[in-house]
Parts: sequence; structure tokens; C-alpha cells
Amino acid sequence: MSKLVILHLGEGNFDRGFPVVTLRIADEGKSPSTEVFAKLPPAPQIPEYYQRWQRDFRARIRARIKAISAHTFTANSLHQLSQDLKISINSWLSSAPFQPIRETLLKSLNPDEEVRFIIQSSDMQLRRLPWHLWNFFESYPQAEIGLGSLNYTKVIANKSGDRPIKILGILGDDTRIDIEKDRRILDQLPQTQIEWLVKPKRRAIHDHLWQQPWDILFFAGHSCTEGERGRIYINPTESLTISELKNALKRAITGGDRPLQLAIFNSCDGLGLAQELADLQIPLIIVMREPVPDEVAQTFIKYFLECFSTGKSLYLAVREARERLQGLEDRFPCASWLPVLCQNPAVVPINWQQLRDGCPRKPKISLIKKLVQTSLIASFTITSLVLGLRSLGFLEAWELNSYDQLINWRSPEHLDPRLLLITITEKDIQSQDPQQRKGSLSDAALAQLLEQLEAHQPRVIGLDIYRDFPVASNYPTLATNLRQNPNFFAICQVGQTSKNTSIAPPPEIPETRQGFSDVLVDPDGKIRRHLLGMAGNDDCDTSYSFSLQVALHYLAKEGIKYQRLPRQDLQIGDIVFQQLKDRRAGGYQKVDLRGYQLLLNYRDRQKVARTATLEEILSGQVDPDWIKDKIVLIGTTAQSVVDEFYTPYSGHWQIQEMPGLIIQAQMVSQILSAVLDNRLLLWVWPAWAEAIWVGSWSLIGSLVVGILSIGKRRSPLFLGLAIIAILALLYGSCFIILLTWGGWIPLVPSILASSSSCIIVAISIKFQEKQGA
Repeated sequence: MSKLVILHLGEGNFDRGFPVVTLRIADEGKSPSTEVFAKLPPAPQIPEYYQRWQRDFRARIRARIKAISAHTFTANSLHQLSQDLKISINSWLSSAPFQPIRETLLKSLNPDEEVRFIIQSSDMQLRRLPWHLWNFFESYPQAEIGLGSLNYTKVIANKSGDRPIKILGILGDDTRIDIEKDRRILDQLPQTQIEWLVKPKRRAIHDHLWQQPWDILFFAGHSCTEGERGRIYINPTESLTISELKNALKRAITGGDRPLQLAIFNSCDGLGLAQELADLQIPLIIVMREPVPDEVAQTFIKYFLECFSTGKSLYLAVREARERLQGLEDRFPCASWLPVLCQNPAVVPINWQQLRDGCPRKPKISLIKKLVQTSLIASFTITSLVLGLRSLGFLEAWELNSYDQLINWRSPEHLDPRLLLITITEKDIQSQDPQQRKGSLSDAALAQLLEQLEAHQPRVIGLDIYRDFPVASNYPTLATNLRQNPNFFAICQVGQTSKNTSIAPPPEIPETRQGFSDVLVDPDGKIRRHLLGMAGNDDCDTSYSFSLQVALHYLAKEGIKYQRLPRQDLQIGDIVFQQLKDRRAGGYQKVDLRGYQLLLNYRDRQKVARTATLEEILSGQVDPDWIKDKIVLIGTTAQSVVDEFYTPYSGHWQIQEMPGLIIQAQMVSQILSAVLDNRLLLWVWPAWAEAIWVGSWSLIGSLVVGILSIGKRRSPLFLGLAIIAILALLYGSCFIILLTWGGWIPLVPSILASSSSCIIVAISIKFQEKQGA
């Protein structure tokens, strides 16, 4: 099975590095099964090496095109520059902060399987890099690099039928170049219908893109990149940018039932063209990284089309054609660097046969042959099928996404007044003495912070920072305070839930004031569950979470006690915290539900309590009432400390990740609010109740369509409106139950069961009428 690998390089640049680099690995056509986070350090030398190589390379190309002497641009000098760039790139990608990604790649990928490797970034310097020089690819002969944009949507093709592949070929300005050879190469392609526009006017290109459906757009001629925009020269007097073709290209890409699948610009310096075309959501683009000699461009297109048209996948065809350019590098150094494949990450590339036969349609629902099927039989059959698919985990990703949507529809709640969060910012870290600092909080800073806090008598202090080392000997007062202060709690890490190594607590903190900080990460990388308890280990010998320890200590001073009920549920005061006990719970079908787990009911999208920085606390800028008799949680939000997680709000409301300190505060607040304020705890039904719910909506859908059909109101429009009304009612019901009572009710299975039953009953009735039933 082929693999899809997406390496997402977020905000950053070569001068300050890339603090959040995400690797996602998935089987082709499936949701990512592996997600790893790392970072890349600053590397300002890489753009410098590239610019030196680029200047020498372009000077050689200009000399060849103008037929003047190029003796000053020796192959040896260009070779040395290319080696310097290659060494610099590989050194950067071998840096320690990037090792988690490299190790995951080596562990997850098989050298014998085909790999689409997409580099996702909007940074033009990153996109220009010859990523194929990464020595990682030497061990993976079936892998090829593609560039992907950050913003993309899926373009759906509904083509069908055995028909020629339609190609629009544009031959632009040919000053000092020979592009007729490109035309001869394409004219030899099998199963194609090509229409050529030779040195066309602007209007001709617009008209052809509007009036005909095209599978492939091909351009040969002169082009260039201006900043981040591309320009093509269509004849000796006219040129066009992609933005000047925007409407016509949109029509070709998304209009009709035969959308444009592939654009090939066999011309110079095409990354600007690719950048703008990607914004229009074209599935696949092939361009040249730098100015390209005629022979190189024509040799590449010849080899690529030979491979692609004879059955190889598009990625492997690009790799083979690119590598075969090495045979020209005695006369054209670095020729194999030039071809670049750009890809809409949401699209699975089609092959030559699919271009000819059309993209496969969704499987048709089998016609029901017997007249005796009723709405009850249809709903029972569909419900059983949907629940079977659900139990195998096929709906889990959809259900988690629908859960996120319902959560995001809720209004944010007010801040929890019982908590104060003290954040250690990047500025706070840098202001500490580097000789004394271990991690983000030195002994001196911690001692000063505790002195300031204890003067205002907080009820609980929780340190959400790992300190698996003892207090330095020159701070005996701090060590004594940590040992004896009954209100101070610290964290350790068991390591089993996050697949990380275990981390011990501060040596001065007794077991009764320790709590594990492990969090439960769902398959899509988000935190939706709250882990209250699990078995510890030698390093982290506690069975209680940090959030539970802090909350119980706070509540104990309110006179509220806790107990374990006969069924092992935890009761605090009058509130029972019902755990996710079944092997499957709610939309979860494949995750590990061991330990004491709840659904995490977030209070707010970004904030949960009042917040102050370390500097503000130490300088006395915080109101003492924020501290007195409150829970004070201390943690870091500095970018240099990777402690951020995706949540149901990630991707919504322009929110990406939430610091670990905020998530711990959400968990503490969930416990306190449930006990003291009767705030809702989220819950799920048992499996039998969910089956009844899904079956009921399946029956409702089949009955409604059956009644309408019997009443002769079965026009597609009328039946479509009825199905939309049923689904809207279902959505509203699930949201109201979540909002009012805190129940996560099956939404996606109910939608599938209800809509499928509607379709089956409508087809059954129509079939029976045709048979005279």
C-alpha cells in the first residue's frame, strides 16, 4: 500500500527557525495514523548557499541562451556550490530538534512502498529548496517530493466514459528557444485529443479555458517569477499573470463534470506560477525551479510522459524523469534539480487510465429486487450495517470531527474565579540567570515566586513544570518549603499514555502531593478526554492525576470528601464522575479507554482563568485577591518549550494549539465546577441505547420517504427537501442534548442511517412500480 507523508512547516523562517514542524503519515486515501511534532533550528546559511548557487547557475544559463562564452562559470565551481548547499540542507535536517520526525519516518516507511512526500509551506525560500537532496530519500527509491500549499480544498471530479484525454497546449513566445519539439513530443501521446494555441492572444486563451473541459494544460515558452507571482509570455508582445487568467482557470478547474487535473509549465522559473495556481485549488502542477535550457525541458517532458502514459503513477513518473536528467549534467550541471511537482494535499493524484476513463464514481447503492421490503426491514438492515462499520472504527474520525463542531457551537463560559494561572513566558525565562536555570524556572526564581505567593495565602499551589532534579544546596529554605508545604503540588509523567518516557517528580515532594501530568491524545492529535487516574510506575509512583490532586485538596478545605463507589466510580461530594468504562464509548471505537477517563468539558476556547506572568507576580503588579484562597497553577507558555496541544477548537475561530498549562487548568476547573456549581459533565450512552437512537432515526427517514411516495410527492426536489429537514432536526437534537444535558449522542451514524434508509425506500418503491407491484 502506498503512503502519504505531509511535512508541515508552520510559522517561522530561516533566521529564527521553525518552532512547530508537524509530520503526518497516512495510508493513501485514509486519515493520518501517525502525527509527530518537532522543530527546526535557525539556518540563515541555507538561503545564502542557495543564492550563491542560483547566481552561478543562472549566469551559466544566460550565457548558453545568448551563445556567449561561459568559461568563467566552470562546472567545478557550480558543483562545489551545489555540494555546499546539499551538505547544509542535510546538516539542518539532521539537527537534534528534528530527530523525532526523522526517526518516525524511518520506523513508519518501507523502502519498497510508494511514498508521496508533500512539503507544506507558504515560505518561498523553503519551496525553492531542492528537497530531493535530503539523504533520507536515497533509501526510498519509490518516494518523491511534492510541494503543497497551506490553504486547500478538494476538487471533486465526476467524469465518466471511455474518451480521449483532452489537452490544451499553449506555445508562447519562442524568442531564442525551440518549442516545436515540445509539440512533437505531445503529439505522439496515445489516447489524447490536443488543441494547440500558437503564440495566442489573451482572449483566445480565455475563450478556450471557458468553452472546453480540459484534463491537462500544457505551456511551453518563456516565463518568470516576480516576487511570489508568475508570468507567462504568450507571444512576442504580450504576457499574462495567473491572476489575469483567474476566472477562466477557475472555470477549467471547478466547472462542469471534467475539471482540469494537471498543469505543466515546461518553462523557466515557474514556482511563482505554481504558487498562484495552488491558490486556485488545481490538483497537480509541474514547473521548473529555475531557468531551464531547451534540451533539459524537452528531455524531461519526453521521459515524464513516457512513464506516465504507460501506467506509472504521476509521482514515480516525475522522479524517474527527473533522475534521468542526470545524464545531461556534463553539459547542464544540476539539470536534475529543476523539475518541481506541486500538489493540492487534499487530492489523490490520478493516473493516465483514470484521466481517460474518468474518475471513479461513488459506489451505487444496489437495487433492491424484492417488493416485500418495508421501511422496518430497510431501517433494520441499514442500522445493522452502519453500526457494524462504526464498531470497526470506520466512522471514528467523522464522529470526532462532528463532536468538535457541536462543541464549537457552544458559547464560551465565564472565567473560573477560583484559579490563577502564572505563565512563564519567553521573556521570563531569559530574565533568569542562565547559570542557575534548569528548564524554564530556576531555583532562585521559584523561591522568590513562592515567597510572593505565600504572603497572600493561596489555598493550593500547583507546579506544572517538570523538576526531576533536587533543589541546589545553596537554597536550603526552598528545599524545606517544598518538603513541608502541604499546599504545594507538583507533576511527574508516567509516560504510558503519550508514548513518552517517564519523568520523576521533584525529589522533595512526597507521593501524597504528586500527580501525573499525562494527557490522552486522540488519533487526530487532539485532547478530548480527561484522565483522572491510572497505575503509576517507579519514576512516577502516583495513581492520581495532577488536576485531581489539586482539586481534591481545594475541596477538602471546603469540607467536601470523595469516595469510590461499588462500581469503582469516583464520587466527590454529591457528584459522581462516571468514567468511560466500555471498550467503546461514544464515537470512540479504537482508542485505549483504560484508566479513569472522562470527556473533557472545556470552559472556553482559549482562556479558563485569570492569568499573570512571572514578571507581574514578582513585581507585585497582581491584585492579592486573585491569589488569596485560590488555586495557583504555574506553567510555561514560552515558544521555546514545546508544551502545546490540539483541542476540539483547533482549526476553528483561528485557534490552533492550547498550552499544557491551560489544559491542566481546564481539567481542574471541570472537577471544581461540577462539584461546587453543578456544571455539566459530558457523558455518553451505553451501546444498546445508541443503537436504539440510530435505528430510530433510520426508521424515521424511511417512514417519511415512504409516506411521501405513497402520497405521490416523490419528485427529487421534494424528497431532497424532506431529507434535509430530517437531517436538520437530527443536528438540532444532538446539539440541544449536548448543550442542555451534556450528552454526546451519535450524530454521524444517525445521519448515515437516516439518509441511506430514505434512498433505499425511494428506490424500492420506484422499482416496485416498474414491476407492476
